[in-house]
Amino acid sequence: MSKPLLLLLLAGLAAGSALAAETLPNGLALPSPWPPRQQPITVEPPGPPPYLLAPPAVIPIDLGRQLFVDYFLVADTDLHRTAHTPEYFPGNPVIAPDRPWEKYRGQGMAMSFSDGVWYDPASRLFQAWYMSGQSTTSYATSGDGVHWDKPALDVHPGTNIVQEASRDSSIVWRDAEEIDPTRRYKMVHGMGNYPGGRPFGVYYSADGIHWRDSGLRTPPVGDRTTAFWNPFRRVWVFSIRAYAPRQQPPAFYAKFPFHKQPGDEARIRSYHEGSDLAAAATWKPEEAVPWVGADRLDATRIDLGSRPELYTVDAVAYESVMLGFFTIWRGQYDRAVRDKPNQVSVGFSRDGFHWDRPFRSPFLPISEQKGAWNYANVQSVGGLCLVVGDRLFFYMSGRTAGQTGPGTESTGLATLRRDGFISMDAGEGGGTLTTRPLRFHGRHLFVNADSSRGELKVEVLDAAGSVLPPYGLAECAPLRSDNTLQEVTWQGAADLGSLAGRPVRFRFHLRAGSLYAFWVSPDSSGASHGYVAAGGPGFTGPTDTVGKAIYETGTVKQELN
Repeated sequence: MSKPLLLLLLAGLAAGSALAAETLPNGLALPSPWPPRQQPITVEPPGPPPYLLAPPAVIPIDLGRQLFVDYFLVADTDLHRTAHTPEYFPGNPVIAPDRPWEKYRGQGMAMSFSDGVWYDPASRLFQAWYMSGQSTTSYATSGDGVHWDKPALDVHPGTNIVQEASRDSSIVWRDAEEIDPTRRYKMVHGMGNYPGGRPFGVYYSADGIHWRDSGLRTPPVGDRTTAFWNPFRRVWVFSIRAYAPRQQPPAFYAKFPFHKQPGDEARIRSYHEGSDLAAAATWKPEEAVPWVGADRLDATRIDLGSRPELYTVDAVAYESVMLGFFTIWRGQYDRAVRDKPNQVSVGFSRDGFHWDRPFRSPFLPISEQKGAWNYANVQSVGGLCLVVGDRLFFYMSGRTAGQTGPGTESTGLATLRRDGFISMDAGEGGGTLTTRPLRFHGRHLFVNADSSRGELKVEVLDAAGSVLPPYGLAECAPLRSDNTLQEVTWQGAADLGSLAGRPVRFRFHLRAGSLYAFWVSPDSSGASHGYVAAGGPGFTGPTDTVGKAIYETGTVKQELN
């Protein structure tokens, strides 16, 4: 081989390695540089994530329950796809301003404004942080996630205040993977008002009550900036409130002359990541990448003279995906009292940067009744959800209507079936879903399904689509129950161990039922080894290593009615 050809070959190999700098547990090869530099954010939807257009040839599924939140896993199906939303707890709000220090200028405030709700396995308590009174941060605990106590602490004696510095947005993260116990809890805290934005400070705590200022400050940013941990890539991410030129047609301003004029800016999000929180929190302006915004598919309130903007994005790892909550700003009822009909929609990401938002109806909506606790300003809470037995618990802020200022601000609860974001459904006539080629190293196939009115059976195929005996349809024991964790078995096979490491497909045959998720576990417990968001009773760490045990220990006894 000539020297020029050799140099050309080496250059090509170097370029190829640069284009695949990192491979995720789900088989996605991220391009380099990362994160990608996107086109300017406009009102047009960004289109499907690149991994949906070109998924891996074989998808590893060893990490987490595999959800049908998109078609990443699906090669062919005639099942119907249905989105589901949580049910608000009828006793809302669960954390309300009922202490003197939670009142200010005649208004009450006990509102998780991102902040966080997490489960602590050591104390077996749900822990909540929320904005209180004159913009302080307070702390509450619960044994069941429904009934909350406000303990008297020593930070501000006689109160449950844990951070007295005035704040706006804040995020609290219980870092189960932190090896330094004095940094188990992390807080990113908005530092008052400054010209051109506000810096956010980084704080650490061993117990979530006594906080130590690290002295680290971000550059000045918008007030709803937050942060989250992406464990699939081992990076901290700052979700930065930023602005982009407003994309309104001239006729819009003619119809609504009181609205911001052309040239004003709309709220969007920018992105910056780092291997630790300190690295993520420090950036130069050119290093924060434009990330995501609201678009014309988001719910619009034309009656308020506004098109939607993206108020904030909070995110967390749930099973095998990143779950994202998008708080959508849709104008204000009354600018004097700041009643904003913000509500939360949901998105999903398999690379931690590109989001698929298949259903734009609100996931956590406002109420249209003026006296309701969630009449306005429904916003997401850090940690996003907790796994509580068969249910997911979601917390959110809410605000009643005010008279001369903001109304009462509090924290509510909603619940959803575990993995229940999207189901693949079949009627009486039945249907099938065939996956793309998958690879696993476990032994036991589990599903989250409701086939109580019909039945569910599964056959295993090779990559080309031929049945692999003895994993055929005739050998599969039919499932006829409603259960979030049930094993699929075949006569003549102890488990799937003989197929471990081979590319295979699953074909699900469903009649009169709903399929929410599937996964292959290394043992008969059904442990998924996926991430459990903000945790929950029975889990001992950030992932599901216990499977059926959380249902069998009796630790999950909720009073939701």
